[in-house]
Amino acid sequence: MKETEKKIAFFDIDKTILKINSGEALVRHAYQKGLMSTIGVLKAIYTALQYKAGMKDTHKIINKMGSWLKGLSEEKFNSVSKEIFHKDILPNIRPNIIKEINRLKREGIEVVILSSAVESVCKPIGEHLNMDGVICTALEVDKGILTGRPVGRYCFRDEKLVRLEEYCRNRNYSLNQVAYYGDSIDDLPALEKVGFPVCISPDKKLTKIAQQKGWLIYNW
Repeated sequence: MKETEKKIAFFDIDKTILKINSGEALVRHAYQKGLMSTIGVLKAIYTALQYKAGMKDTHKIINKMGSWLKGLSEEKFNSVSKEIFHKDILPNIRPNIIKEINRLKREGIEVVILSSAVESVCKPIGEHLNMDGVICTALEVDKGILTGRPVGRYCFRDEKLVRLEEYCRNRNYSLNQVAYYGDSIDDLPALEKVGFPVCISPDKKLTKIAQQKGWLIYNW
């Protein structure tokens, strides 16, 4: 397949566009601002460790990760998100990713963020990088207070593929015309379906599969 047949490229955020995990940065800043208790932080850390170790059903763990937000005002959460954007996000955007996004845009290829991260993190990144679209996790708010639940499903793993397919269907793109940039084994459902899978500094599990399948790997 010729490079010129590529029409759209989707980019994960955590550990792909960024060198860091934005969720971990949010928890750290929320604790520093007194918005999370020590117990809450320990629970968040334990949940993250369970996720990394594959100890429980991944979707259950992802749902638990949002529970620490319950009862937090949307205004305060957005304030913390804005703060980490300047302190943690901007300094940790991979320079080579910026070059890659700009290259694709010069070639007339649509570029879209597709991430499980929350809107208050993803949208500023999308604006900063001049992306064509942002698909991510929206948080449920009731009278200005976060419920700890997402609107719909977390944009994670299989749900990423669902949203990718819907976005492409609405624009009459074939999956063979799609590139997806990801770093984790949890990006596998999307990577396996697109015509141009690209792995950015992938984790060990994804590295093994990418090498077996001959996918493009960039260790940035």
